[in-house]
Order: sequence, then C-alpha cells, then structure tokens
Amino acid sequence: MNSLLNGISPLPHLGILRATGEDATKFLQSQLTNDFALLGADQARLAAFCSAQGRMQASFIGVKLAADDVLLVCSKDLLERTLKRLTMFVLRAKVKLSDATSNFALLGLAGDAVTSLAGTDAARPAPLPWACQPVGEARLVHLHPAVDGDARAARALWLAPIGTPAPEATALRHEDWLWGEVLSGVAMVSAPIFESFVPQMLNYESLDGVNFKKGCYPGQEVVARSQFRGAIKRRAVRVHSAVPLSAGQDVFDAAEPDQACGVVAQAAAAPVERPGTPPGGFDAIVVLQTAHAQARLQTADGAVLAPRPLPYALREDI
Repeated sequence: MNSLLNGISPLPHLGILRATGEDATKFLQSQLTNDFALLGADQARLAAFCSAQGRMQASFIGVKLAADDVLLVCSKDLLERTLKRLTMFVLRAKVKLSDATSNFALLGLAGDAVTSLAGTDAARPAPLPWACQPVGEARLVHLHPAVDGDARAARALWLAPIGTPAPEATALRHEDWLWGEVLSGVAMVSAPIFESFVPQMLNYESLDGVNFKKGCYPGQEVVARSQFRGAIKRRAVRVHSAVPLSAGQDVFDAAEPDQACGVVAQAAAAPVERPGTPPGGFDAIVVLQTAHAQARLQTADGAVLAPRPLPYALREDI
C-alpha cells in the first residue's frame, strides 16, 4: 500500500469555504451537524449541512484558524450552491461567508509524506483522525487511513495560505488519492448524491461527524430521531468491481434485479498494480439497505460487486 499511496497530490475536486467574523463559530454551530463551539486549534471537524428533512446537502472538514476564522473543505461541485444556501441563514449574525479556494493551497499527503511531516515513527504513533497539527503557516489535518486488506497508508490534508512553500515529497497521482479516499470508507457529499442520505447512512455518527448533544441545526430533529428510534435502514459499505462505478449509480441484489437496493456514494479506479489483489478494477463506497447486507450485489448490467470490509467499526455506544 505505501508504495502505491505515498506522496503528495493536488486536490482539484475540493474547494474551501471561509467563515469570518465574531459570530463565525456560533453561526456554524447553528447550521452543521458537529460541534464547532468546542473546536480547538488542535482538532478538525467532519460535519454535514442538511436540509430540513435531514438530507445531506454538503459535507465539510472544518479547521479553525482563529476564534473568528474557520475554513470548511468541501466538494468543489457543491461549493457555490452551498455558499448561497448558508448565506440565506446569516440574517443578523456577524459573519461573512466566502469562497476562499483561491486564497489557500490544499494538498493531499499519503504514506511517508504524512509521517515525515508529522514527525511520527514507531516511538511516536500517528495522531488520530481529525487531529490538526500546525506546521509553520500550514495546518496538517490527519484523516482516516486508506486500508486495503492488511496494507494501509496514512492520509492527511495540508492546508496553508497561498504562496506557502509546499512540503517536498514524491508526486502522487490525483487518481490514486481519490482511490485512497474510497479505501478510507469516508465519503464526502458531492453533486451526484446531493440530498440522497441522512448522515448516518454514510456512517457519519461513527466517524465523529455528528454530535447528538449540541443544539439545533437544519434537519437536527430528523437526524436525532433516526438515531434513537433505530430508523437507520441504510449503511455505507465498501465494494470492489471489475467495471467502472460512479457516484449516484444504482446497485442491485442479484436475487431482486428489478429493484435497486443501494446507491454508489463515491468510487475510484484502483491502481493497475497493487500487491496481493487482482490488478486494476474499481473500488466504491455504497449506501446499502441493511436488509440486503448479505446479498450478492451487482450493477444494473449484472457486473458483480465484491464486498470489502470497512476499515472502522460502527459505533453502538451513542
């Protein structure tokens, strides 16, 4: 794995929203699924922005630069739409929302590029996911690792003001970074799955993306009711396929091929060469009806989707 996911990649599929002003944290606290009031400089936050029906319209990785300055990394194809909708809720709040994509450099680091910059080794384990390290003017945001069988690779975002010298490391193809996103089991909301899922369908409550103790936000009642009344009937799983897969694509149970039982949330091509597995193919995160968890899954054309284990456990202690 490390030989395949090792280096630095550009991240053109991601953009950055910025919230500034004395009410920046308070405003985000009232709009997103996670707790931004308690967000410290040494942490990042996974969070969702939902409709009144609890459906995810965007997801973010939030980083607090200062008490009045928060960055939100999100899918670029939803940035403009999300900025417009969030702005509708500003009203009298003392907060300014803007597209800050051009003001910051954003890179993806994998493998040795992460451990070298973070200063980790056998005596100093890698920080947990969502830890945020200052590295000069930059922030190093630790993500869930990419896991493929027994192999794994650390992953992190490097976020810095534009013009900050980038860390030196081997170049990593953007396609391979996208593959690592899928192997982490953490899907970000993009345009093809806009309003398709409540956060738990992407396992966000198990990824520290939902705080059930904070105050209200759009869709909060639906999200909480789904959690505590046992109404989660769909969950994110991982699959591998020999044929291309794409976000928004329907998935079927081979025993019931006329009715979709799942939807691809995120997909990426696997590298042509990787140890211990057949070459190439495609990996995906699929939101699957739990009633079909043991089913033989396939595409509409009958291509088999082989199950792969999630690299994290679903929480039951919420």
